Amino acid sequence: MERTVRVDEHYELWVEETGSPEGSLVLLVMGANASGATWPDQLVARLGVRHRVVRYDHRDTGRSTRAFAEHPYAIRDLAQDAVTVLDALGAGRAHVLGMSMGGTLVQLLLLDHPDRLLSATVLATAALGSGPADPSGAGAPDLPGPDPRLLELWQHLADPRGPEEEIAWRVEHWRVLHGDVLPFDADEFRRLEERVVAHSGTAENPAAHALADQSGLDRARELAGVTVPVLVVEAPEDPVNPPPHAQHLASVLGGARLVTIPGLGHALPARVLEPLADAVLEHTSAVDVGHSG
Repeated sequence: MERTVRVDEHYELWVEETGSPEGSLVLLVMGANASGATWPDQLVARLGVRHRVVRYDHRDTGRSTRAFAEHPYAIRDLAQDAVTVLDALGAGRAHVLGMSMGGTLVQLLLLDHPDRLLSATVLATAALGSGPADPSGAGAPDLPGPDPRLLELWQHLADPRGPEEEIAWRVEHWRVLHGDVLPFDADEFRRLEERVVAHSGTAENPAAHALADQSGLDRARELAGVTVPVLVVEAPEDPVNPPPHAQHLASVLGGARLVTIPGLGHALPARVLEPLADAVLEHTSAVDVGHSG
């Protein structure tokens, strides 16, 4: 089932609900400048065997309103959007799964809306106040920064390109994000981007989230007080948030559990989906059993 959800006077979000209507809800929160269609259908279907699964397009992605130039917003507003989606669906509490910037947003939800979360899972992300979630650049000095190959690519994120050129650029971006351990299947990621473009109706990428206000993200000290069950998925080949970012996040979060998916980078190729789904479902099932007991 698809619908639109208005989050303020300027923006509406595309929202899709699939899976088991009787299951607890899992909200999928994607990363920066990426629509909900970036979540692999195989992963959505696997989670949907047990859960009511919701994915959505952030502002300025997919089928959601694109208006950043006229109506700019902050990254923290994207976290509030997730709450508004839950409200629109009549969901009191949900499991949330966030990747990359989505993991940043999930951390904000853990701090500001813990009553709305059954559990949280974050992957390929950094703790608030570090890495990409450190707008000051003065975060933990012992944590590594992104791969220089990515920094070079990101200089051209919003360059004007035709549709075919844009898809080709995105595939090369995925090649670096993927990491160097598992074989990279360029055709798999070309098909992904063709689906994303078809879903969006355009190949244009305004890169709005790279321009959004990042204030209010330096809240690492508050994470120790989190009581919601959190699973931190380490992506050992992540070129954006390389080890030990995941270990650092797990250490500063109150009571978080850390699991590692061998070969996982900053992408979701088919070969990592089964172990990722297993880890997420083990986490959510344990929480659901605890709530029903």
